[in-house]
Amino acid sequence: MTASAIVLASGSTATSHFGWILGFVIGGVIVVVVVALVAPILLLARSIGQEAPQINAELTKAVHNTAALAGLRTTIEHATIIIGGLQRGRARLGG
Repeated sequence: MTASAIVLASGSTATSHFGWILGFVIGGVIVVVVVALVAPILLLARSIGQEAPQINAELTKAVHNTAALAGLRTTIEHATIIIGGLQRGRARLGG
């Protein structure tokens, strides 16, 4: 057997781990990028969740404070009737 045949024969049994290492490095970089993108979103969601009870309490106060506005339509209808009566009275008096 010649020297080149021995080198070729021994070279074919050696394994290269470069592909595996490259794959793990690329996978690690992808995981780091995803964590870097998701972490701020989770922090923002956490701060919103902590402020949600206060926001809900203020909205409840707003509902209570504006409940009287439901009767505004009745007030407008009565005012319209009163204005109509005043206009008729003025017309009868000649003014």
